[in-house]
Amino acid sequence: MFLALAVLALTSSDPATVRGAYIVLQPTGTYVLVPLAVLSLTTGVISSLGTGWGLVQHYWVLIKLLITAVSTAVLVLYLQTFRLVAEAAANPATPLSAVRNASPALHSALALIVLLAATILAIYKPKGITGWGWRRRPTTS
Repeated sequence: MFLALAVLALTSSDPATVRGAYIVLQPTGTYVLVPLAVLSLTTGVISSLGTGWGLVQHYWVLIKLLITAVSTAVLVLYLQTFRLVAEAAANPATPLSAVRNASPALHSALALIVLLAATILAIYKPKGITGWGWRRRPTTS
């Protein structure tokens, strides 16, 4: 949905649609994307601690944790850009050419690629145990 709004804002020829889409991106990021990103990070940590995969025992879990944490941090930092774009769009004196911004569409597309990578890791679970995981393995005697 977010990518669709960003593309609509970038490509629409209707000034009201362009301005409205950019204005909607800011609260959507703040009140939908950020809570979902934090929830994803939280449930990922809880799930990994509650299963045999562990939080730091397998590389794929660590990579997913890193992907989710970095993505969440980038999103939170990017909220300032959403605010600035929404303010520009809300000001009728700002020319439409100054309102259009490819950044939300680009960042949304990149976020989808990152989400796809995390999903692939979760499905295929590539082999590889961390040093911590080797030490925690039960010894067979």
